[in-house]
Amino acid sequence: MPASERVPEVGLSAAAAALTEGELTVRGRVQGASNAVLYCETEHDGGTLACVYKPVAGERPLWDFPDGTLAQREVAAYLVSEATGWGLVPPTVLRDGPYGEGMVQLWIEAVQDEETALLALIEEDEPGPGWKAVVEAEVAEGRTALLVHADDDRLRRLAVFDAVVNNADRKGGHLLPAPGGRLYGIDHGVTFHTEDKLRTLLWGWAGEPLPAEALAVLKGLGTALEGELGEQLGALITAAETDAVRARVGRLLETGVHPLPSGNWPSIPWPPV
Repeated sequence: MPASERVPEVGLSAAAAALTEGELTVRGRVQGASNAVLYCETEHDGGTLACVYKPVAGERPLWDFPDGTLAQREVAAYLVSEATGWGLVPPTVLRDGPYGEGMVQLWIEAVQDEETALLALIEEDEPGPGWKAVVEAEVAEGRTALLVHADDDRLRRLAVFDAVVNNADRKGGHLLPAPGGRLYGIDHGVTFHTEDKLRTLLWGWAGEPLPAEALAVLKGLGTALEGELGEQLGALITAAETDAVRARVGRLLETGVHPLPSGNWPSIPWPPV
């Protein structure tokens, strides 16, 4: 029986406890990732949960991020997600595992069908109702198509979240529609840089006014960053990076709009999915 079928329905707080305290067993490796990504099970209080384990020892060095810090950034992203109240990132913890310290995150079994489609390539010049244009892309033999994403409140929340954490790699494959209509974002290792590195497929709202909901959440984040959240981030990322989070939140509140590409950094991740 697949592991996903054995995962019990648990609350997110219980999942976080299982990820932190459970016995971690590696069952396989997720192929295609640039860093070591291990599919695992954690046993806790008689239950079994599927999870992802990314050991620090398996991180590939990057030219623009300090070595051995991606796991901490993933956990920091989870903490910011929780502080928004939107629950955009699956429960994520930092713990010791079979290959040393690493990030452990609840495995999300994504629902992939036409009804959950969030991205599309279309041959029209303009997106239809319910879609937002991102960029024109070359598809084959000189043909081009328009990349669009759904005009979806869940995606819009992720776009705001990504602007806060300065996500340098929001690809289509990092969007996981879950049962019940929930949407999660994963793979937040390249976040929280002090320089503007926002690189995403969710540019459809660029320059548009932020929704009232987002402004209220940003105000709450600003307050949280001066208290417990700021202290938690300080244990995972540098003081300068934590200050940069505060600055980004303040800038979003001051401008009141979704950010535009800076022009100093490729605005679309590659590969995009």
